[in-house]
Amino acid sequence: MAGKKVSLPKGMRDFGPQQVRKRQYILDTIREVFEIFGYQPIETPVMEQLSTLNGKGGAESDKLLFKVLNSGDFLKKADENALNEKASSKVIAQISEKGLRYDLTVPLARYVVMHQNDITFPFKRYQMQPVWRADRPQKGRYREFWQCDADVLGSESLINEMELIQIFERVFKTFNIPVKVHLSSRKLLAGMMELIGQEDKMIDFTVALDKLDKIGVEKVQDELRARGLNEKAVELIPSIAALSSEKDVMKSSFIAALEKTSNGAEGVREINTIMSRLDFACRSIIIIDPSLARGLDYYTGPIFEVKSELFKGSIGSGGRYDNLTGIFGLPNVSGVGISFGLDRIYDLMQEQNLFPDFSAASTKVLLTYFDEEKLPPLFGIVSMMREANIKAELYPAPVKLKKQFKYANDKGIPYVVLYGDEEADSGEFTIKDMEKGEQFKMDFEKLLEFLKQ
Repeated sequence: MAGKKVSLPKGMRDFGPQQVRKRQYILDTIREVFEIFGYQPIETPVMEQLSTLNGKGGAESDKLLFKVLNSGDFLKKADENALNEKASSKVIAQISEKGLRYDLTVPLARYVVMHQNDITFPFKRYQMQPVWRADRPQKGRYREFWQCDADVLGSESLINEMELIQIFERVFKTFNIPVKVHLSSRKLLAGMMELIGQEDKMIDFTVALDKLDKIGVEKVQDELRARGLNEKAVELIPSIAALSSEKDVMKSSFIAALEKTSNGAEGVREINTIMSRLDFACRSIIIIDPSLARGLDYYTGPIFEVKSELFKGSIGSGGRYDNLTGIFGLPNVSGVGISFGLDRIYDLMQEQNLFPDFSAASTKVLLTYFDEEKLPPLFGIVSMMREANIKAELYPAPVKLKKQFKYANDKGIPYVVLYGDEEADSGEFTIKDMEKGEQFKMDFEKLLEFLKQ
């Protein structure tokens, strides 16, 4: 009888030892750079109150929330009429109070509000944890994925934006990934809405514009019409798309027109300030890209995305948000942050063979034996190896040597120590180099020195 087929939910993945080691390398590299720039770690729970999550990233984000059923008899408090009518929005409010976080920024804002008396402002924090989105799984887009965020709250200085761009530069240089940082400001987009007299449609405009790379100019225009924007807004899209490829965007007639609006003028000032000061401290290619929108509603100022010709889609992003903590009752705390997509960086580095050799990080030596009598002294020997910081394993049973060798080969263990009667009597160990197939003998002290090399 065949066993029951087991599987994972779509968009979720298992990771084996080699994958975890590579992912840990990415995390360790990013963590080291964050700390060099003065950021300190925090962690928040995987679940938040739905009241915390709903409405913060916009209607599009709300659709992507994984909701958690209340404990116990969750239907007990559900309205029977709503159930019969299949009124899901009403029912969900009655049977689910919690949800899985879809990013790390909203939980950060909640954290700052709750711990404001214990925080030193400006508050520079980093956070590297998984998030969940009920999105359609595809290459580079998963339902469970890790974000590596760095944020500063309590400072309006554009120095923060400059340092965050430097963090992008340093991390991707370490990974040998050539990147371009796309820079814009939500205030440019607000200026565009001022120009056409549709300030109240700002969110609809940014949600549609954020899809430009994915669906193209015409479909974005169609979406704008469907969202009720006027033809002036629709006609902006080809101009915005063309601007992203111009070498001197900030001197274009389009930008000159935006400078006549209050929001647009402020956005131009921000970008010019960032660019002029980065000339002294940044070697990355920075592209002024007015087509950049960022899909989350809470962004209010400079925004960025990091792209590489080696990968389709962004591998880093971020921006400034001025009002997020105000939603939770703490006004006037401006914030800005960036996020690295661990999973996309992993996929890119795997495809391009950019990971270092991790063989030295795995088990260095396997100790083998042929009868139970040899186990007590051999257990002491492997313990001494470990005390000397040598990564050593002891095969758990005196099985045939062929099986023990196969274990070493399958795990990529470079050396095997054979311990039989001859070795016990002579005090010398037989060592096999698994790659070369050669065997040699040495005493324990020399063996330790050899394995430490």
